[in-house]
Amino acid sequence: MAQQRQPKFQVRGERFEVQVESLDQEGRGVAHRDGKAVFIEGALPGETAVYEVLRQKARYESGRAIEISHESALRVVPRCPHAGLHVGACGGCSMQHIDARAQVALKQRVLEDTLWHVGRVRPQMMLRPVVGPAWNYRHRARFTVRYVAKKGGVLVGFHERASSYVADIHQCEVVPRKVSDLLLPLRDLISSLTLRERLPQIELAIGGATIVLVFRVLQPPSAADCALLRGFGRAHSVGMWLQPAGPETAAPLDLEPPQPLELPLPEFGIALPFSPTDFTQVNHRVNEVLVSRVLRLLAPGPTETVADFFCGLGNFTLPLATRARKVIGVEGSAPLVERARAAAALNSLTDRTEFETRNLFEFTSDDWRALVGRAGAIDKVLIDPPREGALALVQALAGTACAPRRPERVVYVSCNPATLARDCNVMVSDGGWTLRAAGVVNMFPHTSHVESIAVLEPAA
Repeated sequence: MAQQRQPKFQVRGERFEVQVESLDQEGRGVAHRDGKAVFIEGALPGETAVYEVLRQKARYESGRAIEISHESALRVVPRCPHAGLHVGACGGCSMQHIDARAQVALKQRVLEDTLWHVGRVRPQMMLRPVVGPAWNYRHRARFTVRYVAKKGGVLVGFHERASSYVADIHQCEVVPRKVSDLLLPLRDLISSLTLRERLPQIELAIGGATIVLVFRVLQPPSAADCALLRGFGRAHSVGMWLQPAGPETAAPLDLEPPQPLELPLPEFGIALPFSPTDFTQVNHRVNEVLVSRVLRLLAPGPTETVADFFCGLGNFTLPLATRARKVIGVEGSAPLVERARAAAALNSLTDRTEFETRNLFEFTSDDWRALVGRAGAIDKVLIDPPREGALALVQALAGTACAPRRPERVVYVSCNPATLARDCNVMVSDGGWTLRAAGVVNMFPHTSHVESIAVLEPAA
């Protein structure tokens, strides 16, 4: 089915020259013209930019740089030929034109600004950023698939910038080289299938040396389709899975035992098995550093009990269990809890872990009291929520339920600075906690995505 071109922004066509003053949270240059803020894709502070207007509002406008003079020292040439501001540019990365170290500094500033402007809190100290490889780092990705007759067949990749179109890419510099090399063969494969117009996405999952591709199929593949898929898997040494409906329906193309996927944490002698559709961090090396940093910040002792909220598969729970007396993992998804228990058994940590299923978005002070009553005491707390944050949980921690014996320390791992700032405000303003430290985690280099860590302790 051909893509229907419906650009997200109406292009006005006007062009103006401005002096760029700063960067915003999305990595766009910020300038002012006629009393309005202007947000310009591809422009950097100190540069003089000619931009084309994409969107106009009463108080601001957005645009795309089409000419730059007096280039910033932060500017670099994008490594990927599909990155940039040209028509059809891939939207998978938005910051490849910015020096990698400067990207981290920008994210640190975004975190500080958001903590203050949203949460009215400032950390007593900023932590050293958690960083890792800037290229070939993605071990998870979701490629969109479109059959576009006008472009000669199938496209496989990320969306174009500010568009619902799929970018016409031949390589990708943020996934491992072997996966990048599969993009064009995947086009040929899908073009040959009878269901090429009923296959909207491919999910990538990598664990250790194993690569799995999960094909979202809207109709059953024919016998000929299955033969082609099997042949592709054998030729390229990748696991081939089909997903006819929700993530829980994903299964190997053949009934033989699937290739194992594991998330390695070598510092702790742990490997977490996972399914291709389970949530795991996309950047395995940064995840290893993050887990190590979190354990140093929490510093669990051999006589202490730790609660790990939103524990998922046990990414933090099991490493914590190698240091603490007991770790209680709490998670809203029952299937994830079962897999976390299995991982604890596989890593010989059953005696030092407990897991329970609970809706943490409806967590109350009574739930906290019940948890403490069963455990005897909770000495340290780890919170690792999704983008929505952990409002109900921090309200319980900030309330009287924790009195008179509060946890000695809370470490909060966040993928959304705004909800982190909100939740820290609750802890500080309503509960009398202190924000001891905060810092960024560069989980997604070359994107504006900001992950972070915060450390809170009861005020003296």
